[in-house]
Amino acid sequence: MTHTTETGEVTGTLDKDYNLVWFVESCLSNTLRLGTCIQDAEREKDTELAELFRKAQADSRKGAELGKALLRARLHD
Repeated sequence: MTHTTETGEVTGTLDKDYNLVWFVESCLSNTLRLGTCIQDAEREKDTELAELFRKAQADSRKGAELGKALLRARLHD
């Protein structure tokens, strides 16, 4: 039988749960990467770009926190 999408049969994790884990990891990864971007912009004294990256970093951090809270709640069910 051929599947075009993974529904948890191979990984043992439903798509929606896998997507939540992916989301948290992506937000955390973005937060780290944006830290490097901020440093690069500051080194070049580009305050406008550094501020954009700081705002994006804050949004990524917030997304990670929201995702982690939902993940924690679901793990305790």
